[in-house]
Amino acid sequence: MAAVQQKQHWKLIGLLNWTADYLAQKGFENSRLEAERLLAHSLHIQRIDLYVNFERPLIPDELAQFKSLLKRRLAHEPLQYIIGETEFYSLPFKVAPGVLIPRPETEILVENALQIIDKNLPQDKVINILDVGTGSGNIAIAIAKNAAHARLTAIDISAAALKIARENAELNNVADKINFLQHDALGDWPSHFTNYFDLILSNPPYVSEAEFENLPREIREFEPRNALLGGKDGVDFYNNFCQIVKNLLRADGVVLFEIGETMGSFLEKSFQRCGFISSEIIKDLTKKDRILKIVKGGENE
Repeated sequence: MAAVQQKQHWKLIGLLNWTADYLAQKGFENSRLEAERLLAHSLHIQRIDLYVNFERPLIPDELAQFKSLLKRRLAHEPLQYIIGETEFYSLPFKVAPGVLIPRPETEILVENALQIIDKNLPQDKVINILDVGTGSGNIAIAIAKNAAHARLTAIDISAAALKIARENAELNNVADKINFLQHDALGDWPSHFTNYFDLILSNPPYVSEAEFENLPREIREFEPRNALLGGKDGVDFYNNFCQIVKNLLRADGVVLFEIGETMGSFLEKSFQRCGFISSEIIKDLTKKDRILKIVKGGENE
């Protein structure tokens, strides 16, 4: 930062190059891309404009604004929080502190949900889908954009998260297809939701206490703990939600949970004991367990 303060006349390309090198020295991956996104955001321009106008000098106010953003990144605040946005399933999303940042691996949950909607659920009537712990709304919104006959209920215990989720639904033009509710998934549910949903989706907290201590600073110190921590072994939510989710599903309903990479076989057995007739572990591109698919059966069939 001292170099930024000492040099009085910066041009775009010079500041971009210096920032990329400085971030790399400090151990940040993708330092060039991060430098581009930080600088473009601080100047309210597109990344391509950094190169189209690479000889443009920065005025003192612009330099001061950029320095304040860079300082936040050097403190390991997530880039997504600094610039206030991210991308998920090729869609734009607003994010802010207090809301979990959408992850690329969660796109696997969306892909599998859309396959179920296309192949296994009726195409000639509205299907009802529940998104549990919606956060930024990324799962519900991605489904709403890609399944015309889906109607979604998206719940979260956090009012701040729901505010962002509603803004994201407006941003992506699907606000009329999603009902956002502030609700504790482990609490009492209104009776009209009994045997109501065709499909239930969730990326719940599943990080164990030991895993949490080893997470990168960006996650451990800045993202909401209650959206990450799943108890001592990471499985508290699944165990507590097992009977609840069974009551919410229709007779042949399906649930897709995102899970931790070591949880698959344990959770399969847990949900079988809970009365689900079949289950499947879906792996991500690195061959790690990522999604638990369970199908309701038993007395309500």
